[in-house]
Amino acid sequence: MFKIDGPLYATLDGVKEEATALAQTGYDGLYTLEGAHDPFYPLVLAAEHAKDLELSTSIAVSFPRNPLHLAYQALDLQTFSKGKFILGLGSQIKPHIEKRFGVDFSPVAARMREQILAIKAIFNCFQHGERLDFEGEYYRHTLMAPMFNPGPCEYGLPPILTGGFGPKMCQMAGEAADGLIIHPFNNLPYIEDHALKNIHLGLEKANRSAKDFMLSLSAIVITGSNQEFYENAYKGVRSLLAFYGSTPAYLPAMEAIGFADLQPKLNRLSKENKMAEMEALIPDEFIRQFAVIGKPEEIAQKLMDKFGHLTNLSRLSIYAPYFAEQRLWAEIIKDIKKIQGR
Repeated sequence: MFKIDGPLYATLDGVKEEATALAQTGYDGLYTLEGAHDPFYPLVLAAEHAKDLELSTSIAVSFPRNPLHLAYQALDLQTFSKGKFILGLGSQIKPHIEKRFGVDFSPVAARMREQILAIKAIFNCFQHGERLDFEGEYYRHTLMAPMFNPGPCEYGLPPILTGGFGPKMCQMAGEAADGLIIHPFNNLPYIEDHALKNIHLGLEKANRSAKDFMLSLSAIVITGSNQEFYENAYKGVRSLLAFYGSTPAYLPAMEAIGFADLQPKLNRLSKENKMAEMEALIPDEFIRQFAVIGKPEEIAQKLMDKFGHLTNLSRLSIYAPYFAEQRLWAEIIKDIKKIQGR
């Protein structure tokens, strides 16, 4: 039985109202993204004003941040939220790491694996009193004086999830992380034959059980309370899929449904800023593979039919890049919980 998460887009001055609204809509949790604002600060206020909701970063860009900083932030949020925090990390692409954040780029899977293991070593030092002795290729943590050790968190350690798309990152998640955040640009053949397969390879490599591994999934939804809103939603998702499909890293999801040849065409047009031409290349079948489509009263059952059987699916967020009334999502969430028996 998966929980349902909603996005917290608010800046600090709007967190109280938006977090309260998400709670009233019926979400089980909320998440922040790394965009134009810090993803951690809003969660402090959200923990205060939406006390029943679970909180996560989905994602915080990890490579510019040191494992010790991330460990302190995660445990502070875990303590303040009374055990409701999930640390979601992502790597970002090379141009952003080097040119926007101004730090060195490294092989993604190898560095993310080491960063997660370093954070877990720091967690174990704080929580269980283990000697801090982590030495890797990218990180070295071998000193922890008592005055810098916050001690154990009474609510336990927060899980660490990582975003990942390709086979190396999915395997790394299975090997080192507590879960995988699957990008909204997904379809069932990709999830089942690519992501889950590689997660289990990583679990086997590390001799870990799949029992507690978390899968967090974003589901693109197309719906609307009237024809105008529905058409606007369909157009918005077509544009979104054209944008995502132009990115070479997302080719595996297109290959999984037989649209690999579309990717280089979209990529070429994106470099020429020809968005209208990109959208025109997206066929309806492509949209049906990547989105759940229907009337508002149909969406809950369609989401359950499409994703409810997935092993380890712990959290699901509805991704809708268009305007829709908040009451529409409240009804859909209510319907999902009714089908789930809660």
